[in-house]
Amino acid sequence: MSGADPRVRAVLKLAPVIPVFTPENVDDAVAVAQALFNGGLPVIEVTLRTPVAMDAIKAMVEAVPDAVVGAGTVLTAAQMEQVKKIGGRFAVSPGATDRLYAAARDTDLPFLPGVATSSELMKGLEHGLDTFKFFPAVQAGGVGMLSAWNGPFGDVRFCPTGGISAQTARDFLHLPNVLCVGGSWLTTRALMQARDWAGIEQLARESAALVG
Repeated sequence: MSGADPRVRAVLKLAPVIPVFTPENVDDAVAVAQALFNGGLPVIEVTLRTPVAMDAIKAMVEAVPDAVVGAGTVLTAAQMEQVKKIGGRFAVSPGATDRLYAAARDTDLPFLPGVATSSELMKGLEHGLDTFKFFPAVQAGGVGMLSAWNGPFGDVRFCPTGGISAQTARDFLHLPNVLCVGGSWLTTRALMQARDWAGIEQLARESAALVG
């Protein structure tokens, strides 16, 4: 890759919070996409942790075409290709390998690889990227780690994900090298079981208003 992919930062700048959603069925996934989008969060990361995830992404893309729906927990080149094929707009991984970096280039899919150490970050820079998911954010050093990284890696930008809540999101968003945060608090098991789409939309509205 010659130069960093500007599409990644463009996606991360659309809203301060990217909801991280694990779908259990397709119909509910569509309702979640509509609620999040109506609440002001256009970017949605759908984790590939359930058998219905790919079908859910495809349905969400078709039902809410203005939303930017991507896949999280992308672990293989085959998954990367399938995400692109069904209309996913970006891919996120908890870490990254040379094979996954190559797959992102081959499929021409905006890629947000996960990093937790300086060495992983430097490897990503060698692959031509400048924007990363910091994961698992809280467990890997949180605000302090990102603040320290801003010295040697001043041009790099992050989307921290993992252990972040509505209460702590602002602490991360306040940092100069953070574009947005990823959070699963918008689609908790309780909200999903209750099918509380209005509640999810309200949480999205509150999250869309967060600033650092």
